[in-house]
Amino acid sequence: MSIPFFRYPHLFAQQREEILNAMTAVMDRGAFILQSDLVEFETAIANFTGARHALGVANGTDALIIALRAAGIGPGDEVIVPSHTYVASAASIHFAGATPVLVECGPDHMIDPAAVEAAVTPRTGAIMPVQLNGRTCDMDAIQAIADKHGLAIVEDAAQAIGSRFKGRTAGTFGIAAEISLYPAKILGCFGDGGVLLTNDADMARKMSLLRDHGRDETGLVVTWGLNSRLDNLQAAVLNVKLQQLDAEIARRRAIARMYREGLAGLEDLTLPPGPDGDADHFDVYQNYEIEAGRRDELRAQLEKDGIRTIIQWAGKPVHQFDGLGFKDVHLPFTDRLFTRCFLLPMNTSLTDDEVQYICDRVRRFYAG
Repeated sequence: MSIPFFRYPHLFAQQREEILNAMTAVMDRGAFILQSDLVEFETAIANFTGARHALGVANGTDALIIALRAAGIGPGDEVIVPSHTYVASAASIHFAGATPVLVECGPDHMIDPAAVEAAVTPRTGAIMPVQLNGRTCDMDAIQAIADKHGLAIVEDAAQAIGSRFKGRTAGTFGIAAEISLYPAKILGCFGDGGVLLTNDADMARKMSLLRDHGRDETGLVVTWGLNSRLDNLQAAVLNVKLQQLDAEIARRRAIARMYREGLAGLEDLTLPPGPDGDADHFDVYQNYEIEAGRRDELRAQLEKDGIRTIIQWAGKPVHQFDGLGFKDVHLPFTDRLFTRCFLLPMNTSLTDDEVQYICDRVRRFYAG
């Protein structure tokens, strides 16, 4: 078999006619910016997540910058964030004018609450838990730290739409949150896109002003703002894709279950928590990140077998990118993780036979 890591054409092919009809309707109406399709999408996302307010923006990084600025985070502030994340998490803190403070993740690859507690200083203004790979952090522990020190929580839920912790949806724990709508995400558009969530009406108003040049509902400019609006054409596409979101999540969980069963008992591998093993977590498996002691050998063999895998973010956590200036940051757990971790294919274009083939080839590698 030949199994790419991700099949981008599948994103269009699976709902081709519905998507074309939705896009044509937008273009026939000439309704491109801040129109009814966007309002419909924002309402649907708020309902799906349980957030009181949702705002579509141009991309996930802008969303985080806007959320931080609306929360009053800026120069002189520190924001605690895991190094095991995409650079956008830390970059949003930097471009909000604050300082990212990078900390360790734990065995489940999520931010380590003990590391968060140890990193708090008088300058700390916020914690940015990253709901990574489709899993939500232990938000009880994070909230307890935030409450103890009077800190804001701004969630990076880029990879976690639909994920839950103790029945509560990722993106609804902090003062604000971001979800990415990048094409390869569980809910993705056909370009860049993002959405902001909040339960706070004042935050919603501030973020609405910041995404649209500081303009209020009358068109009057009342503050400095950005140009970061989710365009209406993408919103129309997303409204179509929303119809399959529950099925998308269910299929990813089914694939994760197949991986867990098919790769069980291999001592060299560390698998992510299974979909049925933890009552507190409902994971949606944006990615399937595993660990292997013989990672590079295994990946090379899988490549020969026609199976593409990747290591997230060019194989580096944020603190290992020399150009970002984190030379004095030492995170031994995260450093070790990045000698072991990689992603198996995880998307709804995969067939059961393909998942079984991947499992068989991994088992054959270890059988020698």
